[in-house]
Formats: sequence, structure tokens, C-alpha cells
Amino acid sequence: MVDLGGRLAQTNGRLRAANVGVSVEANGNRLSLRATFPPKPDSTKLSPHQQRLALGYHANPAGLKLAEQEARKVGALLDCGQFQWDEYVKNHVQSEAAGDWVERFEQDYFARRQRTPKTETTWKGDYADVFKRLPQDEPLTTALMIAAIAQTTPDTRTRKRFTTALTALAKFAGLDADFKPLKGNYSPRKVNRRNLPTDEQISASREAINSAVWQRAYGLLATYGLRPHELMHLDFSQFPVLLIEDDTKTGQRRARPFYPEWAEGAESWDLQGDLPVLTGANNRAIGSRVSQAFNRYSIPFHPYDLRHAWAVRTIRFGVPDSIACRWMGNSVEIFTKTYQAWMGKDVEQMVYEGLMQRSDRPVPPSEGCSLHQSSNSR
Repeated sequence: MVDLGGRLAQTNGRLRAANVGVSVEANGNRLSLRATFPPKPDSTKLSPHQQRLALGYHANPAGLKLAEQEARKVGALLDCGQFQWDEYVKNHVQSEAAGDWVERFEQDYFARRQRTPKTETTWKGDYADVFKRLPQDEPLTTALMIAAIAQTTPDTRTRKRFTTALTALAKFAGLDADFKPLKGNYSPRKVNRRNLPTDEQISASREAINSAVWQRAYGLLATYGLRPHELMHLDFSQFPVLLIEDDTKTGQRRARPFYPEWAEGAESWDLQGDLPVLTGANNRAIGSRVSQAFNRYSIPFHPYDLRHAWAVRTIRFGVPDSIACRWMGNSVEIFTKTYQAWMGKDVEQMVYEGLMQRSDRPVPPSEGCSLHQSSNSR
């Protein structure tokens, strides 16, 4: 078996020893050059900067030999200020179809990470769904990608996803393009607050489920703020604290019940026992099974709404953000930007009233005490 990595290191070692100023990189099953090049003809940049030059040579010993020769030639042209992009852009990038570049990008993506249900889901949602909007048989150009971005609505999550994915593809193909300025002002904080179900509605919807296993699954989602697929990764050994074994997000974590009465006691929801058998190629597929069950039992909201309602409930209980986000398996940034942004005025008032009713809260000094202190000061 050919040790391509070792041969690539030897190639770049020879180029460094000769002070060529150009290195060879393997991107998927193709080779490219990396150096400080002048701006490309369609670039908005004005000064030389690090860029890739796609060669189209296969990443094998024969391709490496050709790439080293090309690197020495390009290095000499750069040294004497005679390098021109026109020939290379025409022959090595624009002649290759977008579909070919996408296929090569996918190979490189999974060469750098293990192919698992998690990475498959990320690839499909963050990249493949974007790339399929490109005309697969047309040459990959900056204009082609800008046209795809322009078909999305500004200041949305979709626009942000397109700009991020296509910037990565452009960089991989050696195109001097950065589409991130086109993403707009989208952020979770700007998303309209969900019309979350009340705790009364959550309880009533549970009672309407006529399946014991699905009623239990629903109760766990509501009581612990779980992601739907996490129903497959529960450890009840420390109940009412749940251990969630899930390496697709934050590893093992503990989750606490809100309300604790839903987990144990005379009015508990009987949360320990058999659960539905959920199958799917990845977490998204499992989540889809849960959503289908919600539709089947005519539950008037989405599974994730139970998670969001749990998060707002912890705010009402006065749980510190740093603790609540740990129980959810989220970052503090996501928790504060998303869930606190959805907290309505009624919840704010409830939190305030609860704090004011605490027996150990600070109290103002009495008027008599203030006057006595003022007299002593004279």
C-alpha cells in the first residue's frame, strides 16, 4: 500500500529545502498547491494572500511527481512577478463541474472524520442539502455559488447555512471567495419566541395518549427536557436523576426532573419501565419517529417544545444558567441566547415575585435605624 502521506511530506521537504515557497496539499483524491498568490481576477482583495491552486492531478505517486514539478514552476513565476491566474483558473478550476467538486469535497470530509450517524447527519444537513442546489454539470465558479445563495431569504438560518457551506466548498476548490458577508444578521435571538405549551396543556396532552410506552416516553421528554433521540440512551440507575449516555452531543450528563412530582411521589407519571422501540439510521431519523407518534396521538405541539418548556421552567425555578445548560447538554451561550430570549413577561414577573417572597432575601434598613446612625455620626 502506498504511503501517500509520507511521500507528500518528502515532496514538501524538498520544496522547502529549495526555498520554492510553494507547498503541495492533498484535498480528497486530488492535489493542489498552496502559496501566497496575487488576488484572482474576480477577487475583491487587493494584496497577495495565502490561497490554493487546484491542479486536478490525482493524489497518487504519479500525481505527486507532476505536482512537485508544477510547484517549482509556479514558485519561479511568483519570484519574478510573472504569475498569472488566467491559465490556471481556466484549465484547472472552471473546466471541472460543480458535481465533481462536491464529490471530492465529500471524500475529503470523511477522510478527516469517522463516518458515523452523527457525521452523516451533519454532512447531509450542513453541506449536502446545500450543494444539491448547485447545477451539478456546470463549472464551479464564484458566480454560480452566489446565485445559489441569492435564492435563499436574507437574515435566515438557511442563508447562514448556505454561505458557510459554499465558502468551505470555494476554499476547497481553490476559489478566492468568502460568502460569509452575505449571511445577514441571523441569530437564534432574533427567532420569534415559540408559542410554548403551558404546563397544564403538557399534562393534559399526556393523559390523552392511549399507549403506555408512548405516554412514558412523552413524560420523560417533558420532565427532563430530553432531545427525542435521547430516549434511546437513558440510564435509570440513579433515578429520579437520569443519566444520559450520548456521545453525539456532550457525552454522559445528568438531568433533573422539573417538576419532581412528575418523577416520583403519589402523583408521579410512572416514568420507569418499557419505552417504544425506536430505530433509525441517525438521530434525525429517530427524532422523526417521535414526531410521527406526536401526530398519531394528536398532540398539538412538537417534541422539542417539551424541551423548550422545560428550559423556561428551570428559569421560573431560579436554576442558575450554568447548571440548567449542563442538565440540558447545551452551552451557556445557547441557553441564554435562545431560552431566556423566549421568556415572556409573565415568567419574568413570576421569577421576580418568587425572589421577593424568599425569607432570606435582603431587606432595606429600617427608618429608625437610619436616624440612629445619622445621630451618632453627628
